[in-house]
Amino acid sequence: MAEYLGKYELLQILGKGAMGTVYEGFDPIIARRLAIKTVRLPDVGDAEAQEELARFKREAQAAGRLSHPNIVGVFDYGETPELAYIVMEFVDGTTLKHVLDKKERFETSEIVRIMEGLLAGLQFSHERGVIHRDIKPANIMLTKAGEVKIADFGIARIESSSMTQAGTMLGTPSYMSPEQFMGQTVDLRTDIYSSGVMLYQLLTGEKPFEGGLTAIMHKVLNTEPPPPSALSVNVPQAFDSVVQRAMAKRPQERFGSAGEFARALRDAFENKVAAGLGMIAEDASDDDATIIAGTRTIPLATAPAGKPAAPSQTAGKQPAAKQPLPVALLGGLGAGGLLVAGAAAYFLTSHAPAPATVVNTPPTAIPAAAPAMTAAQRNSMLSGTLASLPCTFLSSTVTGAQPSLTGLAGAGAPQASLTAAINSLPPGIVPASSVQTIDGPYCDALNAVRPYHDFFGKPGMQLKISLDGGATVLHDGDLITVDNMMPQYPGYLQTDYFSGDGTVFHLYPTSTDALKLQPANSIKVLGDPSKGGASWQVSAPYGTDLVISIATSSPLFSVRRPQDENASDYLPALRAALQNAASSGQNLSVAAIQVITQPK
Repeated sequence: MAEYLGKYELLQILGKGAMGTVYEGFDPIIARRLAIKTVRLPDVGDAEAQEELARFKREAQAAGRLSHPNIVGVFDYGETPELAYIVMEFVDGTTLKHVLDKKERFETSEIVRIMEGLLAGLQFSHERGVIHRDIKPANIMLTKAGEVKIADFGIARIESSSMTQAGTMLGTPSYMSPEQFMGQTVDLRTDIYSSGVMLYQLLTGEKPFEGGLTAIMHKVLNTEPPPPSALSVNVPQAFDSVVQRAMAKRPQERFGSAGEFARALRDAFENKVAAGLGMIAEDASDDDATIIAGTRTIPLATAPAGKPAAPSQTAGKQPAAKQPLPVALLGGLGAGGLLVAGAAAYFLTSHAPAPATVVNTPPTAIPAAAPAMTAAQRNSMLSGTLASLPCTFLSSTVTGAQPSLTGLAGAGAPQASLTAAINSLPPGIVPASSVQTIDGPYCDALNAVRPYHDFFGKPGMQLKISLDGGATVLHDGDLITVDNMMPQYPGYLQTDYFSGDGTVFHLYPTSTDALKLQPANSIKVLGDPSKGGASWQVSAPYGTDLVISIATSSPLFSVRRPQDENASDYLPALRAALQNAASSGQNLSVAAIQVITQPK
């Protein structure tokens, strides 16, 4: 027997979420295929669930007043004793997020067409007093016929509605405007900003601001992203000014309407073509959950940044899957054990041969700094420009008038962003750079620890890490021996080895080398059989891996982590532990190096 909701027949489940279920439905009276979104009615005393229901009704009210080819239509709202439901247009297609997550790229003419569809829908919506407030690829539908449709008006603001108040933060962090982060009342220009972020992502394949919620908030409020043309040679500079204006920090500096934005984008595209320079990317060679936070305190550093936690692949290519790591023994295998003279040995492997790339900027004659540029101002400009770049782990020192920059930057877009940021500095403070480019899925790990790394480094307070003997490259069969040089305070170590296949091996503590308080200024050697504990050696496949060490006044984790685990499982726990250590006022220092492995 068919299942019904009101007069609508439920055919199959299209998706489930924390709040409810979406069905494919059918209206037997007018023979129309539909999508039906349902949520359970909350208890009267559940204030938070009642608020969710109010948003659900608002979605029906907001989208229900909008009938436009670029907006998913809403036809009906109803309630049963258990459920509330919205009856919507059935869209036979997929979301823009799904396409982008597959790393598919669009021709420039197609990007312009998608944006024009989005902006046409927004112009219609804004003219009728509805501000979406959550424009992002997950809320943009692409039909099989190529149509663009805006979906999910769940947090929309309807002009004259009392439901949106200053002091409430709603949206998806990577796409939120400065005024959304500050909890200010928004107008149509917040949709302009979010659309600018989406245009940036379509052009470059990258979001302009990445990281945890606090990191994204800081960047949105205080920094400018690299222009799209700096990240991709296929993006003409004509598009830079369009993106820059759409994403202006001050709402009054953005486009005054979605239509104005669309015209500027079309002009930039047609002027490029008219100039005879071609349409970018026409040549054949060529995380996100919505957050709603009111006056309650939220754990900013651990809040979701818009997608399920997973190893980032923004730096480098997707690594091939690896077989389970064999366990080897140093010195021979006992009858029933994995330990010989207290040494448990693992083969730690990498994903692909990739020698290190070092971006060197040799010292040059430094023009005299402007008289007003004090050392404090110089350092503030250096840290403000460089310290929070996504997928980097940077340190700066200043000897005399010449700053220097060391550390790691992800290959591809992160390295391009770093180069653009360095080039944006006044000539007198451009640092001599010897930053290493690290190729692999390590952006999430670098982004997790970067907020807790002192960009300049207080003398004596920094943990230092190196391979034994200062090695930079290891070969097949070599022991992986890591030296941790403690700061000028006693502390507890956590040392992790991130492999290219997304696995994390915890080098310390281990079952054979228990966690102990390390004396100030001492050296903790890991992987040396003569000193006891576990040992590891290099084997194929070869490439680039990452080691991160953390020193804290108290143990970072209350329970020792499993010997190895997926980075997607470990990194959320690491972020939470680091946030806890920082908020409790502990001494905290982070160090990171890459490990390059090669055949003999």
